[in-house]
Amino acid sequence: MDLDELDHQLISMLRQDARLPAATLAQKLGVSRGTVTNRLRKLEDGGVIVGYAVQLRPEERSDEIRAWMAIQVEGNQTRLVIASLLGEPGVAALFDTNGRWDLLAELRARSMTELSHVLERIRLLKGIRNTETSIHLATYR
Repeated sequence: MDLDELDHQLISMLRQDARLPAATLAQKLGVSRGTVTNRLRKLEDGGVIVGYAVQLRPEERSDEIRAWMAIQVEGNQTRLVIASLLGEPGVAALFDTNGRWDLLAELRARSMTELSHVLERIRLLKGIRNTETSIHLATYR
């Protein structure tokens, strides 16, 4: 699915607050409410948005496993990979980087089994050449 700048802005706003009403999203994006509603339906039907979730403070998630996945993209497939990763429920955040790795994904799972499934789904995405994953053990600051 090809995402344009408006789709990316809409997704970004929803990642910060998925409870924003369509009218507020439309006002902030400078488009009509109908445009926002149609875009949301397109993103949901296309599998880019797969659900909406409540976010808890990190200290309230003591049973959650967090990991970081560095991702190397094949050729010029970065947009395809980003769109696919944005639709993966195990990806909590996605960062564009420079250096050896093209992207850095923050992963979250309720168990090692669930994390294993997330890793498997990501590794099977078209356009991914290589990955390296580290489990988050502690935060100091």
